[in-house]
Amino acid sequence: MNDIQQLTEILLKFRDERDWAQFHNAKDLALALNIEAAELLEVFLWKTPEQANIESVKEELADVFTFALLLSEKYGLDVKQIVLEKLEKNALKYPVDKSKGSAKKYTEL
Repeated sequence: MNDIQQLTEILLKFRDERDWAQFHNAKDLALALNIEAAELLEVFLWKTPEQANIESVKEELADVFTFALLLSEKYGLDVKQIVLEKLEKNALKYPVDKSKGSAKKYTEL
């Protein structure tokens, strides 16, 4: 069992001990993920990146990861596999020779 699987199992145990699976349908997990991502953004609101409270960043980022892992589990997705697949697609869209040092979208390269 890898670290991601182990972490997911810990999250599922935590959820199941509280009988929260009933609330964790895919739609609500996706909504919660988005809400937590917004809370992460709020940590940076009206501040420079250096002024953000690192403890708040850690807490909100943990919430984002939690709901992302629960959503991936809901669909039986292998997190490592889907990230690697997306990197392959991005490598084709953003070849090094065209995208290095550029923030342009692939359609503008």
